[in-house]
Amino acid sequence: MAVIAETGPDTRNLIARLWSNQQARSVIIQIVALTVVFAAFGFILRNVVINLENVGKEFNFSFFLYPAAYDITFSPFIEYSSRSTHLRAAVVGILNTMLVAACGIVLATIMGFIMGILRLSTNWLVNRLVYCFLEFTRNVPVLLHILFIHGLIVIQLPVPKMALNFADSFFLTNRGFYIPQPVWEPGAGIVAAAFVISVVFVVFFVRWAKKVQDETGRVYPVFLISTGAIVGATAVAFLAAGMPLSWSFPELKGFNFTGGLAIKPEFIALWLALSYYTSCFIAEIVRAGILAVSHGQTEAAYALGLRPNRTLQLIVIPQALRVIVPPLASQYLNLTKNSSLAIAIGYMDVVATVGGITLMQTGKEMETMMVVLLIYLTFSLVISGFMNWFNRKMMLVEREAKKKRAFFSFKTGTGEDS
Repeated sequence: MAVIAETGPDTRNLIARLWSNQQARSVIIQIVALTVVFAAFGFILRNVVINLENVGKEFNFSFFLYPAAYDITFSPFIEYSSRSTHLRAAVVGILNTMLVAACGIVLATIMGFIMGILRLSTNWLVNRLVYCFLEFTRNVPVLLHILFIHGLIVIQLPVPKMALNFADSFFLTNRGFYIPQPVWEPGAGIVAAAFVISVVFVVFFVRWAKKVQDETGRVYPVFLISTGAIVGATAVAFLAAGMPLSWSFPELKGFNFTGGLAIKPEFIALWLALSYYTSCFIAEIVRAGILAVSHGQTEAAYALGLRPNRTLQLIVIPQALRVIVPPLASQYLNLTKNSSLAIAIGYMDVVATVGGITLMQTGKEMETMMVVLLIYLTFSLVISGFMNWFNRKMMLVEREAKKKRAFFSFKTGTGEDS
């Protein structure tokens, strides 16, 4: 008969007991490491502040409240003048950066998916043309693409007096693309509320339609119903509110156009160059994702009578997205960070405003660079967080369920079939 030795209470002190516990020890090591890192960072920052004070510079951000005293030619969201503060100039720069990044991501995604699919085309001419374009674009620095597009716009397009006219409402010149600008009047809030409500309805409808399709196999025309709901509800609200919308049309006065909305050549050049440059990398990601899907999936879809376009839409692309999404996030981050090259052509983004003119006028190198770094860090974290959420939504549910069953079987000591 075995004798079980009785152990008395642990008489060691609290620190020793915590250190002997593996989980507690790992937490203690991490806390100590973070403390050392933050202490070193604080020591460096303290030395920087002392050194700045020794040369007559105080470390503060009060300069953001001073008048900026410089012009920004492209501010489509908020009003700005040279009498505005540096803080308002920084907001304009941030909004301009967000605008070119958002527009670039949308266009690069569309172009990337199209070229990625064409790259797999059985048409030899289309395949080779896309291949040559991808290889040329990817092997030339993005800054050269930006300068090239900007040069084409400024040099090749006509001056305002000889502008390319489209229906006497749209004018394309070397100073920008002038389009009619909507001017909202009282009652526009009703239209905006109807639009938001219709979008919320579409979100819930898409989820419900997907659930019905998973459970019963019934497929609803989600795109047509969603489009009809948004357009119909907004149109009804627009008519009910008395059509609270007027238009400001561009007119040539003197040497330039007045009125309307002016899309500057700097924005067009940066947007197009970043978009098609990034789309070339996205195209290769899409091509690799499609090739990662087993060809048996396509053959099974054809055997069920699905047409090639429906097979690509319903079978291949949904499975390929699980391979495409993770590297796609990196390309979105690259496009957003590459937008800082806008300073080369004079586009007033956050680098040109805060990290450029504001820095030179105030002499606050440390403060302005910290703000710019934190802004780009925030952009990157937001994009990464969204793409990680989207990636989790696209994960294979069956694979996750299998992992859970295997983990449960391991914990209970039973087989998977039990």
